[in-house]
Amino acid sequence: MTAEYDAVVYDLDGTLVRLDVDWDAAAVDAAEALAAKGVDTVGMSLWDSLERAEETGHRQSIEAVLADYEREGARTSDRLPLADDLPLDVPVGVCSLNCEAACRIALETHGLDEYVEVVVGRDTVDTYKPDPESLLATVRGLGAEPGGTLFVGDSESDAEAARRAGVDFQHVRERTAADGRRS
Repeated sequence: MTAEYDAVVYDLDGTLVRLDVDWDAAAVDAAEALAAKGVDTVGMSLWDSLERAEETGHRQSIEAVLADYEREGARTSDRLPLADDLPLDVPVGVCSLNCEAACRIALETHGLDEYVEVVVGRDTVDTYKPDPESLLATVRGLGAEPGGTLFVGDSESDAEAARRAGVDFQHVRERTAADGRRS
């Protein structure tokens, strides 16, 4: 599969590893951090709260909370079957909705860091998936072109980012099903 691409970019959580994060607790703590700043997030998902924080100039408040949960969850994360594909014969990057530090911790925890040349997290660039900029930054960092890159992920947000960036996309289920693995 990689022979037809000049580079491969992976999402992290749900693709190469599964972060051990209590997302419900993270959402509660993030909402409390924003409430302390006078930002109402009642009824919002965690990611909607992140968008609201961005709109109101309080992104750093929620980033600090999320990053703490993600870094801890990276240390106790589970390696997923797709990680066994590494190393590849083309440059590899990670583009994640998790913070960059958590990505690096998870990659190091599972011995994957030596195979990944570029890591772009939610906090590496000014926007995050499904905005294409984080994926495009990863592709540029690998010295590749969007049309010659494959993005492997596990969510609609990943697929949308790939579409917007002009990068081919493959869902992790398709990639692992091809050789009988479970994702």
